[in-house]
Amino acid sequence: MASAPDSVQEALEHSLGEAIELRHDLHRHPELAYEEHRTSELVAGKLRAWGYDVTTGIGGTGVVGKLQNGNGPKTLGIRADMDALPIEEATGLPYASSFKRKMHACGHDGHTTILLHSARYLAETRNFSGTLNLIFQPAEEGGAGARRMIKEGLFERFPCDAVFGLHNWPGIPIGQFGFLTGPAMASVDLVKVRIVGKGGHGARPQETIDPVVASASFILAMQSIVSRNIDPLDAAVVTVGTIHAGIAPNVIPDSVELELTVRTFRADVRKQIKKRIEVLARSQAESYGASAEVDYPRGYPVLVNHPTETEFARQTAINHFGVDRIESNFRPISASEDFAFMLEARPGSYLFIGNGDSAPLHSPHYNFNDDIILPAARYWVKLTEDYLSNKPS
Repeated sequence: MASAPDSVQEALEHSLGEAIELRHDLHRHPELAYEEHRTSELVAGKLRAWGYDVTTGIGGTGVVGKLQNGNGPKTLGIRADMDALPIEEATGLPYASSFKRKMHACGHDGHTTILLHSARYLAETRNFSGTLNLIFQPAEEGGAGARRMIKEGLFERFPCDAVFGLHNWPGIPIGQFGFLTGPAMASVDLVKVRIVGKGGHGARPQETIDPVVASASFILAMQSIVSRNIDPLDAAVVTVGTIHAGIAPNVIPDSVELELTVRTFRADVRKQIKKRIEVLARSQAESYGASAEVDYPRGYPVLVNHPTETEFARQTAINHFGVDRIESNFRPISASEDFAFMLEARPGSYLFIGNGDSAPLHSPHYNFNDDIILPAARYWVKLTEDYLSNKPS
């Protein structure tokens, strides 16, 4: 059974209405990656009013609020993402996005609200000894805001013995917590392949080198990568998302452009798939007399949760919410998350909280569930107080 409500919950309940209003305001005013100026100003203003030492502009529009209390030597980082997505909202909510093709379709408005709600309580009570760094990150949605903040000295300027993050998850009951040790979210690489042939009239194919046929062969050949080159016990996904070729049905084009996503849970598998795609693109193209150009920049790495910090995070939930609030069958996620960069730089863990029976993430019908603000904010308070406790660890 979960423990009875405590003073933390009662205090957070008292100001919950303000937190919900804030979340709705953020939802109404979504900002895309590196454009989170209004959001950053709002976050920084609230943190300053509550007594945090605030730094802005790190990682472009990132904000860090530092709160030091007592003489405890430990340092803790908690991160929330702030950016929205280029999606046209279709929820019909009274607080729906005020802007065309901008929407908080992943719940970052909720994540920011949760961390602010806990930040206010922690500043008022200061029931910890040590240093708390609250990291409000821009550009998670493809902009690698975490990597930019790190490159601009995030952890040198704000040392963190451990760093934690949280994401809502549709389909999991409201307020249930999910924890994963080790690889928890997939890496993602966005690959561009250009198959170059020789265009001409569709009635005289013998005078051309058809890049469409070569591309079709390449696409089919890639289906063997996961099924025949990767260990069956390892997971990987190779998806061709776009194909662009030609402008008329009676013309064979000069080239075909394809865009792929590759997702894996291990660095060696990621490396192996990259090699196979490059080899197959060139060999399949050459077998038809064409050539291939492959642009393969690295995207987000595998998100790997550290064992010690993940167990600490899990025990925090058990101690303060009860074992029945832990989602026992939570599985690794093939989506990607740039908090992975922070976990490459510092020990820590990324956890999940159920959003209930909502539309999926990145859907125009998605809406963050306000019912999880209270338990998630309470969780951050408890994790902070336990991690920065005066008691011997």
